[in-house]
Order: sequence, then structure tokens, then C-alpha cells
Amino acid sequence: MKFWKKIFTYHFILFVIIFNLGGVFLIENMHSLSLDREIERGLSEHLSIYSGVQLIGKYRLNYDEKFNKGMLSLTMGDYLESFHDKRIYIEILDRYDNIVFSNLDFNVFKQREELKNPYIDKRKYVIRDIGDKTFLFITNLLDVSGEQLKFTCVRDVTHIYEDRTKVYYFFIKLDIIISIILAFGSYILSKHITRPIDKLVNSIQIIENGNFSERVDIKSNDEIGILSNHFNNMASVIEEKMNQLKKNIDEKQRFIDNLTHEIKTPLTSIIGYADFLRNTKYNEYAFSKGLNSIFKQGKRLETLSSKMMDLIVFKRENFVMKKGNIKNILMEIKEVLKPKLKNKNIELVISGQDMEIVMEKDLIENLIINLIDNALKASCENSKINLKLYKNENSKPIIEVNDEGIGIKEGDLAKIFEPFYMVDKSRKKTNGSAGLGLSICNQIAKIHKAKLSIESKLNIGTSVKIIFD
Repeated sequence: MKFWKKIFTYHFILFVIIFNLGGVFLIENMHSLSLDREIERGLSEHLSIYSGVQLIGKYRLNYDEKFNKGMLSLTMGDYLESFHDKRIYIEILDRYDNIVFSNLDFNVFKQREELKNPYIDKRKYVIRDIGDKTFLFITNLLDVSGEQLKFTCVRDVTHIYEDRTKVYYFFIKLDIIISIILAFGSYILSKHITRPIDKLVNSIQIIENGNFSERVDIKSNDEIGILSNHFNNMASVIEEKMNQLKKNIDEKQRFIDNLTHEIKTPLTSIIGYADFLRNTKYNEYAFSKGLNSIFKQGKRLETLSSKMMDLIVFKRENFVMKKGNIKNILMEIKEVLKPKLKNKNIELVISGQDMEIVMEKDLIENLIINLIDNALKASCENSKINLKLYKNENSKPIIEVNDEGIGIKEGDLAKIFEPFYMVDKSRKKTNGSAGLGLSICNQIAKIHKAKLSIESKLNIGTSVKIIFD
């Protein structure tokens, strides 16, 4: 069952139950109050008639000090003519339940509880259905000239029950009309309340079909509005994760494609020269050239394998970190790179203050040498490479390598840390590079909880910052 149908059904059932129970309780309470008033009225009339009969017995029936049934019956008939309420009946019985006087026009049950052991000073009353009418019987003893009689005042209270029946009929009609109106209103409200939920469901289905940019537009301050905001936040996170996952998959696919290509080229050369040497008569020059090429391509595969192992080791191995003076390390690196710098007549300028950094010395040396080596490859002869050491406004140590080289296109900056990615494709042919240097640098930076930041402009130069945390 849909949510709006549940709201409609439960709301309608709850209303019908409460409304009908409340209506029945109200009607029965009103009926009870009306019946109590009618009983009070009957008791009051009984007392009035009873008092009148007592006076008659005292002044008119007591003159010969003997009880006269005929005179009592005649006198009661005249007395009741003064009452204009035709719903009042009087019944007077002797001690043997023989009728002394009665104006009842209906038959009464033989078993009458109110006639058993009546009292002069206490009245008994009972409500009794006779035919299609209801009567109130009020009984006590009446002493007339020493004769104790059973005096009963009977009042027709049928109209009280008829009124209750009429009210019930009216209530049923009202109940039907209100239930119809409520059903229509509940249907409209249920659909309106659950409309945002339908929007959420539709958005979820769209996201299930792969459109992770879908968002739900619900502007409200209630729980559904809060839920929609959380849903949009969740959808944003999912979209971001999916984009990152897609990016990672693309990077891995490029990695596999590039690795396959990198391995294929030297293997093709090795297999080709080996096959040539195998099927050719011995020629010293040809054999020397072929073996030399096989050796070079083998060394290239060895270098590629070594760098691949570095990437794997950097991701898995736990390195021991120690505090060390980074400026001393920079000076050592300068000495190591002197021959390369001299070949292109490039000056390496080191500046900055002494500072200690928690590091793994060999890895940091590898990282900085790789960055300087890239700067050397991109720089022209007779230029400078600046190696700076400083702290930023957050007091975080920074090592910056700045060159005056050819620069990097803006579109290439986001990809330069990918394995095998090379900005200058021709460089691989000249220096045997496989494009793994910056990938290794990035892994070393992560091991030191640092990040690499690169800024570059074409034909102006490149700045690479190692920002330590």
C-alpha cells in the first residue's frame, strides 16, 4: 500500500471511530440527562398527587371513620381532571393487589417488582416497556382511614426514547455526510503531503539509472524538507565519489595501456634483433650493433621495472621518520647534480633558512633530485633553477623548485602525476624516460604527509612546491 493511501486510510478509520464513539457517548449522555429530568418530574408529580390524595383521605373520606373505596375512586377521577397531562396515570391497589382505582388504558405485567413490600416514606420506581411504549412506574404506600393502599403513579416517557432514536437517525445522516467530506479532504491532503516523497522517489529512480547529477527541489522546514536536504547532500557525495571512481578507473586504464606500450616497445626491439641475429650469418658489426641494442632495451626494461617496484614499495612499506636539517640535504644534492648542471651551464641557487623536518632522508633526496632533474630537462642552457626553503603564513615548511623552462600547458597540469604521463612526448625518445618520475614524487610526498603544488606558464617556467603538514 502506498504511503498516501496509508495516511488516508488510517486517518479516515481513526476519525470514523472517534467521531462515532463520541457521537454515541454524547447522545447517550443527553438521553440519560433527559431521562433523569423526566424521572425527577415524575417523582415531583407523584409527590404532588400523593399529597392531594392524602388530603382527600383526611377530609372527605374520613368523615365516618371508615374507608370507602367507591368514594376514593370517584374523588380520584375528579381530582385527575385538574391535571392536563394525559401522560399521567394513577393506579391504587389494596393490600391484595385488587384495583381500588386505575385509569390505565393498557395491560401491565403480572410480575411487578415495585409492588413488593412498598413503604410509606420510601418510593420505588421502575421503567418498563409495554408494547411500543415506555412507562415510568413510581410506587409507595398510601394510608387512607387506616387502610394501607399501594399507590402508583405511572408516567409515559416514550417520547424520551423516541427522541433518542430521532437523534440517532440524524447522527447517522450527519456521519455519512461528514465521512464523505472527510474522505474527499483526506484524499486531497494525503496526496499533497506525500507529493514531496514522490519527488524523492522519482529522483532516486533517476539516480539508479545513472544520472548522479539529479537533485530534488523541495523547499520546506518540516521533516521532509530536512530529508530532501540530506538526500541532496548524499547525492552530491555519491556524484563526487562516482566521478572520482571514474577518474581512478580511467587513470588505471591509462596506466595499463601505457605500461603495455612501454613494455611492448623494448620487447619488440629485443625480439626483432634476437631473431635477426639468430637467422643471420655471423657478422661482427651486425652482431655488435644487435647485441648493443638488445642490451640498451634490456636496461630500459630494468629501469622501468625498478621504478614500478618503487611505486609499489612506496604504497606498502612503513618508513622510519627522523628529524633532519633539510638545508644540509639540499647542499648535498647540489654536489651530486653538479655534473648535470655543468653540462647545460645551469646555475642551482639555494636560498632560505635552516629548518628541521621529520622525514626519511633517502626518500626526500629522491623526491628533490627528481624535481630538479625535471627542471633541468625543461630548462634551456645558461638559465637558473632556484631551490627555496621557507615557511608559509601557517608556519608550514615549504621546499620550492623554480625553473625558467618551457612550462606546462594548463590542460596537462591535472594529469602530470599519473604514471607514464608525459607532457613532452618527444622527451621519452631522447632520454629514455617512462614518465614515472612525478608519480614517484607524489607517492613520496604522501608518505611524508605533504602535498605537491605545481604552477606553470608556457615559456616562462614552472614552480613545484612541497608543502609539509
